[in-house]
Amino acid sequence: MLATDVRLTAEKLATKWPFLPFLSVRMRSRDGSQRVRVPPADLFESSDYSEAEVLPDSFPSAPAEPLPEFLLEPEDAFIVKNRPVQLRCRASPATQIYFKCNGEWVNQNDHVTRESLDQITGLVVREVDISVSRTQVEELFGLEDYWCQCVAWSSAGTTKSNRAYVRIAYLRKNFEQEPLGREVRLEQEVLLQCRPPEGMPAAEVDWLKNEDVIDPSQDSNFLITIDHDLIIKQARLSDTANYTCVARNVVARRRSSTATLIVYVSGGWSSWTEWSECNARCGRGWQRRTRSCTNPAPLNGGAFCEGPPFQRVTCTTLCPVDGGWTDWAKWSACGTECTHWRSRECQAPPPRNGGKHCSGSMMESKNCTEGLCARNKKISIEHASHPLAPGMSVAVYAGLVGALLLCVILVLCVGVLAYRRRCRHLHGDITDSSSALTAAFHPGNYKPPRQDNPHPLHPSAPPDLTATAGTFRGPLFSLQQGVNDSPHKIPMTTSPLLDPLPSLKIKVYNASTLSSLELPADMGSCDGEILSLKSVSTMGRERDYHSHTLSREPGLSTSATMGNLGGRLTIPNTGVSLLVPPGTIPQGKFYEMYLIINKWDKTTLPSEGSQTVLSPVVSCGPSGMLLNRPVVLTLPHCAQLDTPTPDWTLTLKTQTHQGAWEEVLTVGEETLSSPCYLQLEEECCHVLMEQLGTYGLVGQSCPPQPACKRLQLALFAPRAPCLSLDYSLRVYCIHDTPHALKEVLDLERSLGGVLLDDPKPLIFKDSYHNLRLSIHDIPHTHWRSKLLAKYQEIPFYHIWSGSQRPLHCTFSLERGSLAVSQIACKICVRQVEGEGQIFQLHTDIQETLPPHSPLLSGGTCLPSSQVGPFAFRLPDSIRQKICASLDAPSARGCDWRLLARSLGFDRYLNYFATKPSPTGVLLDLWEACHQADADLVSLATALEEMGKSEVLVVMTTDGDC
Repeated sequence: MLATDVRLTAEKLATKWPFLPFLSVRMRSRDGSQRVRVPPADLFESSDYSEAEVLPDSFPSAPAEPLPEFLLEPEDAFIVKNRPVQLRCRASPATQIYFKCNGEWVNQNDHVTRESLDQITGLVVREVDISVSRTQVEELFGLEDYWCQCVAWSSAGTTKSNRAYVRIAYLRKNFEQEPLGREVRLEQEVLLQCRPPEGMPAAEVDWLKNEDVIDPSQDSNFLITIDHDLIIKQARLSDTANYTCVARNVVARRRSSTATLIVYVSGGWSSWTEWSECNARCGRGWQRRTRSCTNPAPLNGGAFCEGPPFQRVTCTTLCPVDGGWTDWAKWSACGTECTHWRSRECQAPPPRNGGKHCSGSMMESKNCTEGLCARNKKISIEHASHPLAPGMSVAVYAGLVGALLLCVILVLCVGVLAYRRRCRHLHGDITDSSSALTAAFHPGNYKPPRQDNPHPLHPSAPPDLTATAGTFRGPLFSLQQGVNDSPHKIPMTTSPLLDPLPSLKIKVYNASTLSSLELPADMGSCDGEILSLKSVSTMGRERDYHSHTLSREPGLSTSATMGNLGGRLTIPNTGVSLLVPPGTIPQGKFYEMYLIINKWDKTTLPSEGSQTVLSPVVSCGPSGMLLNRPVVLTLPHCAQLDTPTPDWTLTLKTQTHQGAWEEVLTVGEETLSSPCYLQLEEECCHVLMEQLGTYGLVGQSCPPQPACKRLQLALFAPRAPCLSLDYSLRVYCIHDTPHALKEVLDLERSLGGVLLDDPKPLIFKDSYHNLRLSIHDIPHTHWRSKLLAKYQEIPFYHIWSGSQRPLHCTFSLERGSLAVSQIACKICVRQVEGEGQIFQLHTDIQETLPPHSPLLSGGTCLPSSQVGPFAFRLPDSIRQKICASLDAPSARGCDWRLLARSLGFDRYLNYFATKPSPTGVLLDLWEACHQADADLVSLATALEEMGKSEVLVVMTTDGDC
């Protein structure tokens, strides 16, 4: 082989492998020998080179070099975004060092080589760097990742490094599994799972608790598994927090959705209290003991204690029996003292159970000889045998005469003093008949209005029956006239009301006394007649009872003095009223009528067991008064009655003098012995009754359908401007009655709160599910909620029983700075597995809101008391015509029964049939049902349908239809 051929072959190899070391060889050829540089002989496999003889340039004088050893091998790397990675290796001793990637040698121009000498060993140290870009990695086809390897040469041979893989780094956005919020009981084990998103390199996981990193080494109650799950060994109250799973690698950092963990505490009953004393002092009563759900109290939405908070058992108290005397025993024998005696015992019956002992003496004695005792006779005989001396008898007679004269003088003095006192008492009792009558008829110190003073005194002022008045000379006026019709007064002397005047007694009941004004039956009609005013006090027990009944709260009571003309009492903005029809109070009697709404915290609720209170507890009185016809008590209620099937069992209850509640009637179960009639409407009920007292409406579900109550949700906030960083929103859950809303408005007014929106209705079902309240869409950049849990709950029993009022939940917020004034959020209120409502709140906490009262905008505000004919929409003349036309039974049925059907009062006609004038009672009920919108058109329409044209003519001419 020619030397030129060998040179050409070497040049080709150098072009392909520019980094290979070339050795000097001496080739033997036909034309002599020539020295050339060729690759190592082991690279040639052809037999054409078998004759070549490899000769070194010089013979070594030292031992041969060892194999290269890598001081630094290339490491795995990740390409972040578009930034290339650097691979580096270092070997010693090394004559050459290069990179090989994916089986191919990297171009020499892409290498950066540095050479140094090891000061200790004296060997050559070579270091080389290459750069791998994202494009190079992406252009690789195949299943294997992009890899690079470093190859180093020395005179002893070659050494290869470990493969270094180059991958493109990434981290997906979505977690394969995110932690879920849970509600766990105290000391329960909790597992929060987290599967981080796919990434290269694999993401590392951290857990955050309220944005603080959880370190299991610091808190042994936490454990993070190899699968990145968080385990809480025993849940504590302090573990109630927001938990977040965080995944991170060299590319990015991802956060999972926040999981709220609520550690709740279910309520536990405390121990029962001791049994109370029997409430009945005599006979059958009941004892009560209570317990509270405070051991522990429910927390963070924990279940309320199951079962009733009180127990009641019947008890019987032995009635006290006062002792009674037995009959007197026989007289004993006559003794030496001329007396005999007899005895009796306190055994008929003996005093028992704390009864009083017999009063009086157990023994009685008297002279047994009727004054003829032998000893006395002897003494009298001895005196008779010795007559008085003459001088001594004169002195005795003179003394008797003087004593007689002295007695006569004393009697005359006593008579004169008694006469003078009687005259003074008589002059002090002089008053005028018109003053007495006027004070009795009118609710205040009434004076006829003058032409220049059209404003009379306030009608609710109590009458002054103790003031004396001078004699009144002139005609007396009828008390049937109103305050504003003084030009049309009728002289009382010709009025049939007091002609002729009987022995008239005017009784006025008030909080402490019962006064009686008596007019003598022989009082004439002369102007100078003098009337005597006498005051009679009631017994102490009756005084105490009325005093207790009339303990009134501002805005929750009203009263007026009423007589035979009747009137109407209305407590404004509560829906509670009392209609006293004309003729209810007997002729000539007057009563201080009152109407009071009892506060919930000062009365015993009428509900028992599964019953719920549906109306306010109302007292009307005075109780025990004699009524000639029924009065109508109007009560608002919150029962939902629009269902096609009846799902309520409604019961009217009354409270006895001992404080116990008794059933008066159950709607739909009336009998002839029922003392009342209840007319039920959607939002209120009207009770016809003849006995005044304390009443309330209760109800319970009628299977199989659960009943529903109408509730109101009212949202309140502090009055602007708000000068603190803290801000609270209060949501009240109350009955859907005007009285309940008025109570909350008064309470918030005293606390400085303002109503943000009109109350929203909510239907609450008897399903044992709690009421859940939550707040949403808070602007977290400016506001922070202090509520740890996602929601708050009001237990079902608290709402259904009505024992705790008013019920509310508070959402406490905190703003970032005082400059933040706008707040917008949503408050959701719903019954679990039931209906709900949403408050859309957007307000400026620094802006003063105008006063907002839904009570005033809901309708007209009726006066608190109306007395006389002006309290009724239907004139008395029309009433009498209608009664005369419909009271008598008609063969065609066109009588009061048809009127009851037309007006919707025909649920139990037997009640009206027992009254002397059924039509009059129906018209009274119509007056009560239409007190706010009582126009005569609806009544005229009903009469027109009945064909009572003659009554329509009267209503057209006398009324204002």
